[in-house]
Amino acid sequence: MTGTHSVEKIGGTSMAATATLFDNVLIAGRSGKQLYNRIFVVSAYAGMTNLLLENKKTGEPGVYGHFVDHDDADAWRDAMGTVRDAMRSRNAEMFARPESREEADRFVDARIDAVAACLGDLARLRSHGRFSLKEQLVTVRELLAGIGEAHSAHSTALLLRDRDVNAQFVDLTLWDEDDLRSLDERIREAFASIDLKTTLPIVTGYAGCEGGMVRRYARGYTEMTFSRLAVLTGAREAIIHKEFHLSSADPKLVGEDKARKIGRTNYDVADQLANLGMEAIHPGAGRGLRQSGIPLRVRNTFDREDEGTLVTGDYVSDVPKVEIVTGIRQMQALQFFEQDMVGVKGYDAAILDALTRHKLWIVSKSSNANTITHYLSASAAAVNKALVDLQEKYPEAEITKRPIAMVSVIGSDISRSGLVPDAMRALDDAGVSVIAMQHQIRNVDVQFLVEPRDFDRAVRVLHQVLVEKDEAAVEDRRAA
Repeated sequence: MTGTHSVEKIGGTSMAATATLFDNVLIAGRSGKQLYNRIFVVSAYAGMTNLLLENKKTGEPGVYGHFVDHDDADAWRDAMGTVRDAMRSRNAEMFARPESREEADRFVDARIDAVAACLGDLARLRSHGRFSLKEQLVTVRELLAGIGEAHSAHSTALLLRDRDVNAQFVDLTLWDEDDLRSLDERIREAFASIDLKTTLPIVTGYAGCEGGMVRRYARGYTEMTFSRLAVLTGAREAIIHKEFHLSSADPKLVGEDKARKIGRTNYDVADQLANLGMEAIHPGAGRGLRQSGIPLRVRNTFDREDEGTLVTGDYVSDVPKVEIVTGIRQMQALQFFEQDMVGVKGYDAAILDALTRHKLWIVSKSSNANTITHYLSASAAAVNKALVDLQEKYPEAEITKRPIAMVSVIGSDISRSGLVPDAMRALDDAGVSVIAMQHQIRNVDVQFLVEPRDFDRAVRVLHQVLVEKDEAAVEDRRAA
């Protein structure tokens, strides 16, 4: 049954722009009853999870990284001190009322002190050399991740109450609880007594539950909490607030004046973006919303008046067209050639097993009679490990890897006549060699494999010929 409320997720960069967030999203000119019938799921402030775990882009260790690599016994303690300082600095920037700032600081100190004590106990056990902490390290990672969202949700609720909003901090992090129920059970219990007509819940994006959120969803756990909340409470709409519009291409690549806000698309397109690592929505989160018939809206936190892009299950563009040109700048193509493969089963399964074991993200694959190629969003070093395993299992096979880039043109219906020939001609004219190409029957994407050095040029060329020129042609026909 569809409710009258929305469930809204706020990303880390938007959370860090606190004044804008309050002006454009949390308050945004509302008063009285208008403030309610909304649920907010918040990410940690930008950079906090990097300090707690490791830098998502560079791999630089945070508290967890230093704790795992225990060459320096004090490194993780110093890293924890850095987190404390960062959170207190954030509080100092946000709170005008001294009492509220002191309460926020006490909350941060209590969480950090408790987790630091836990890590200290584990460090002492590890020093004896007889204890294996592999399973406990998974728990440590989960505990650390939850601190970031607990800090941001607690502080946001405090700031709202300072503005006379009846906000409630909803802590799903399983703090001081021993039982690990399912995520759905955690949510149902937390919201059993909340009246959405008079209360504005601010919910931790991290939730402690069976299986572990970080273990199961990596950094996409906030969106899973957001999705399940929308589904279980029967939201009328799910909204993600980001620091950018969902656009036809990266404005930094094609130009601010040439990138177009999408406006409308469907969950097929959202899935393709997730597969490429684009920050639209985690595929697992999108699946739940899609199956429940809940529309998803992606809004720009810094553009208060714009309604953003609406994603639904049944939308198809009126005219076949490319909506987005994007891709992956650095990836690896793992090619497995075996002359004896023809008519023999088992090779594909063995390759998939090796890739899964080494946790390599498969973006796409292709095969013919004696060759299977996987296009992987992974480093060369990570792919090497899988390659070594496969070479040991199949010593007669020729297994190679090479750096590659993928540019994908995506849309709810890209079946327009001549799309692929137009794209290939434009790339050739621009001096971009296409190493391989894949076009699925479903007509939602075409993938062009090019040299990494050609990635930027390929995106610009394909956007120009398949988005800008097509849009101009449609406008000319309408004018006529």
